[in-house]
Amino acid sequence: MRRQLLRALAAGAGVVLAPALACAEAAATGTAPLPATLPAPQSLAQSLAAALRTGQALVVMVSLEGCAFCKVVRGNYLGPMHQREGLAVVQIDMRSNAPVQDFQGANTTHDALVRAWGVRLAPTVLFFGPGGVEVAERLRGASIPDYYGAYLDERIRVARAAIQR
Repeated sequence: MRRQLLRALAAGAGVVLAPALACAEAAATGTAPLPATLPAPQSLAQSLAAALRTGQALVVMVSLEGCAFCKVVRGNYLGPMHQREGLAVVQIDMRSNAPVQDFQGANTTHDALVRAWGVRLAPTVLFFGPGGVEVAERLRGASIPDYYGAYLDERIRVARAAIQR
């Protein structure tokens, strides 16, 4: 079901088909639909500290309102991993002036963080370890649907190994 959804997205039909397929999958599996967004942090330093206490890197998804690929990554990968496996993940929104504290505790906005990180493509998934340092290669875009899950799993594995050293 997931591959069919991603293929439809790649063909440009995802905006129309994704909600229907998500509902059908939820009905078939008996699971509730996933939230439209991931948690938005008030403080990246606090979110990172919580992740590190559980032996995880902090996964940050940079999203953009209206982005169909962002919805797929959130709903089919990061959302389920957060809900079912306890993945430490937060969402930062491009073009949003929502307030957030950075890893050093300074007040900033979502969009200012996106610009400071040099992120130009949504979705982009980043992996942070101690001190707010990236500990795995960024995962940019979602244009290779057949392999996205494997790429994400590998980045998470590398990030966890980096913080457990």
